[in-house]
Amino acid sequence: MRLHTQRSTLIALALSGTMLLTACGGGDSETDTASSGGGGDATTVTFLPKNLGNPYFDTSDAGGEEAVEEFGGTYEEVGPQEASPDAQVQYINTAAQQGVNALVVSANDPKAICDAIGEARDAGTKVVTFDSDTSEDCRDLYVNQASSEGIATSQVDLIAEQIGDAGKVAILSASANATNQNAWIELMEQEIAENHPDIELVDTVYGDDDDQTSFDKTAALLQSHPDLKGIISPTTVGIAAAARYLSDSSAKGKVALTGLGTPNQMREYVENGTVEAFALWNPGDLGYLAAYAAKALVDGDIEGAAGDTFEAGRLGEYTVEEGGSVLLGDPFVFNAENIADFDF
Repeated sequence: MRLHTQRSTLIALALSGTMLLTACGGGDSETDTASSGGGGDATTVTFLPKNLGNPYFDTSDAGGEEAVEEFGGTYEEVGPQEASPDAQVQYINTAAQQGVNALVVSANDPKAICDAIGEARDAGTKVVTFDSDTSEDCRDLYVNQASSEGIATSQVDLIAEQIGDAGKVAILSASANATNQNAWIELMEQEIAENHPDIELVDTVYGDDDDQTSFDKTAALLQSHPDLKGIISPTTVGIAAAARYLSDSSAKGKVALTGLGTPNQMREYVENGTVEAFALWNPGDLGYLAAYAAKALVDGDIEGAAGDTFEAGRLGEYTVEEGGSVLLGDPFVFNAENIADFDF
């Protein structure tokens, strides 16, 4: 996968990020214009992120709200404070009881929430997963931020470039059960083994998408592996916490850090030299696309079968791929040269 850094694309994404920040991050929102979904009433769409208060999901859910407002629906964001599957179940059950048209959820576990999702679907709610998937037979559609292979390759390529393609590295992940994280880690392990013989992956730890836990895990990694050359943190909470630790430690400039983060989280650490480069898709666009996919399901424009196509507002037309998934696009690399062009 090629990581795009073209100037025109950067400007376009910067503009879309600015647009996202004008939307609210949560709460109920109703519009005056009814859509064709939901039997003539405004299509009701509930977003359920892994946890609330996470800057990544604040941005992605704001993109979802932007889309719902565009097509004249009713938007709600709900969710737990801690990222766990058990905590998500009650919100899925409530959505089913309320009869919402569509539920857009980032799964904290691929299987643990499937019974609740099944009941919601039986009640007539369309279920779209985004960012982190469930088992394929558990939902109607999955909106994927980027291919797992592309993300894994980009992460390994970035750390390899920063450490001279040699040395010990570790991974700071989110929760141990996160579907997307585990898929990326497995592919990163393969990529290192097959194409980077002088890089050794010595440890994988879990910060549970909690800032303080991730901060502490970073400190523990450096204590356990004093000759560590680099850390990959494919989670926005983790990379920001790790950068915060490194920026005030003697390891700054000695231990490379890359991963998946938002520009606004990582700007100071790029500018002060703690982080050279990291990657991410536009999470606002991810939420925006998931909302339009949900609307297409509710309206009967698609069924989630491979080859189905639908329009996603300003993002254009998308096609459903095998496995009932829709791919947003390639991740982007952010560095000192381009990070000022983004605002999300």
